[in-house]
Amino acid sequence: MESSSVPTDAELHALAQAVAEETLRQRLMLVTAESCTGGWIAKTLTDLPGSSAWFDAGVVTYSYEAKQALLGVDPRTLEHVGAVSEETALEMVSGALARFGAGVAVAVTGIAGPSGGTPDKPVGTVWIAWKRRGGYAHAQLFHFAGDREAVRRRTVAAALAGLRKTLTA
Repeated sequence: MESSSVPTDAELHALAQAVAEETLRQRLMLVTAESCTGGWIAKTLTDLPGSSAWFDAGVVTYSYEAKQALLGVDPRTLEHVGAVSEETALEMVSGALARFGAGVAVAVTGIAGPSGGTPDKPVGTVWIAWKRRGGYAHAQLFHFAGDREAVRRRTVAAALAGLRKTLTA
C-alpha cells in the first residue's frame, strides 16, 4: 500500500466492513489507540451501523503525557526512543487492551506532516501495532508518501488491513 494510490473513502469503508464482520463473528470487542490519525480509525469503524456491538473504545493521545496517563506508555520509552517508535506502538496497543475490555486492539503513532520530521524519522514514518488479548503484540514500520491527508489515509488503511489479518491469523 505504500506505493499505491491514496485509499478512497469507499476503500476505507470496505476495509472497516471486513474488520467489523470478523470482529462480530468472533464475538470480540475492538479498541483503537491513535496518535497521528487523530481518531480516524475509530471514526471509520464507527461509521458502520451497529458498531456498538463490537467497538469498545477509541483513545487519541498526541502528547507524551496522554500516552502515559491513558495508555500506560513508560516515560523512559518516550525519553529514549520517542513517540514514533516500535516500542511506543507496542506499549500503546498493550495499554489499550489492558485498560479496556476489548479482545483486539490497534495502535498507531507517526509523523503525518507537513512538519515534525527528522533525518532519522522523516514525514510519513508510521508505526502500527496490533494485538489480541492473550497474544503477543506485533508492530510494523511504514514510510508513507504524500501530504498529511495521504499519510493519514494510508495509515488508516494499513491499520484496518492489519486488524483484518490479526483477526484471521
